[in-house]
Amino acid sequence: MGCGLSTPDNDGGGGEGARRKQGSVGDVVVFVPGLRAPMGVDLSQALAGRLDKSAVERLSALRARVVDMAMQESAVALKPRRKTAARHGSSTANLLQALEDYLPVLLGLVKEGSELRHSVQFVWTNQEDKAEETAMADAWYEVLSVLHLMAMVCLLQANSLLLPRAYGDGYGPRVSEESRRATVDVFLKASGYLDCAIRQVLPQIPSELRRQLPVDLAEGNLKALSMQALGQGC
Repeated sequence: MGCGLSTPDNDGGGGEGARRKQGSVGDVVVFVPGLRAPMGVDLSQALAGRLDKSAVERLSALRARVVDMAMQESAVALKPRRKTAARHGSSTANLLQALEDYLPVLLGLVKEGSELRHSVQFVWTNQEDKAEETAMADAWYEVLSVLHLMAMVCLLQANSLLLPRAYGDGYGPRVSEESRRATVDVFLKASGYLDCAIRQVLPQIPSELRRQLPVDLAEGNLKALSMQALGQGC
């Protein structure tokens, strides 16, 4: 990993030598684990009589949007990168916005003294193994899963930014300096989400439940991903 992204040395001048060298630059790839996606749950039934109807409807709508977009993004992420790069950037941005809209409303279920924390059985699955489904009746598990997905979406954005593109200037496909700079903010954002998950959310989950978390949400894996993002973003 290391800090920064390496750039090819040129031969000290322009001309065909430099042009050939730029055209031979390989892809820079960011490791992204398989996405975890939320499954639909009936919040209206689980929260009936416990939360204001309008609040339940808002929470349900925001989560349903995340479910739909996450499933679509999971399908896209499994396809070859070059075939999906054009729409991948906008779709990940939309999913990240949906998650950012959902998270503050979700946090209302875990505020101090709330009796709603264990009211809903939240279910998530792994895109690469649909049988790997984890359900927990703890809103902190949902918060943890949301933060993890936000970080993974950021890493997908970084991969899209680092995909070499042709600019019609006679040189081969390459990653622009603007894209390289943009990845710094994306990597740091991913690391921030993971750090929040490790420091603020995991301690809220009882140890017996933490042992039941899927491997993607294990503390060691979250720390490793955070270090990867921080290392590539500095």
